[in-house]
Amino acid sequence: MLQDLHRYGGELSGTVKLEFGSGLSGRIGRQLARKLGLPTQAGDQKLHVVISHKNGALYWSRQFNSAHTMVSVFTPKGHYPAGYWHESTGKLSFKLGVNLLEGGWYWVLKNITFMGVPMPAWLFPSSHAYKRITDGLYEFSVTFRLPLLGQLVSYSGKLSPHAASNVIDYGEQSIDHDAP
Repeated sequence: MLQDLHRYGGELSGTVKLEFGSGLSGRIGRQLARKLGLPTQAGDQKLHVVISHKNGALYWSRQFNSAHTMVSVFTPKGHYPAGYWHESTGKLSFKLGVNLLEGGWYWVLKNITFMGVPMPAWLFPSSHAYKRITDGLYEFSVTFRLPLLGQLVSYSGKLSPHAASNVIDYGEQSIDHDAP
């Protein structure tokens, strides 16, 4: 199911849990959430995800509570295990490797650029993110942390897949189905 979502696109929806750190880490987490397009109130959130292809890239559009939208564009580079994904979200871009563990994909941050300029990773919150299929549901977790402060923001849950839809648009190129 993970491979099919990446190869062919699809839709997922369900309720996820959004959490913030306490004190200063929570305030920073809410600012980060706002910049990412996440809600700024902790608790259960409705999430709808549309995964589609266009011009050789994979688009993940996440909509929280029909109001907050976060879009990432993933471009595959090479093949697993040396291959990676290039993710663009706003002015930030990430080079992400994948570790396959326990039936899931665990993202490994390789580098960060801001407006095309390479940045040292220590300037940004660290992240721990994974996705896997559990009992036919798409299970995921994303957590951002800062040294000394701890957790800033996290969101996680299990989403139900929708029946196949017409969200695939390959454009002039096709995605590399053997990419990570």
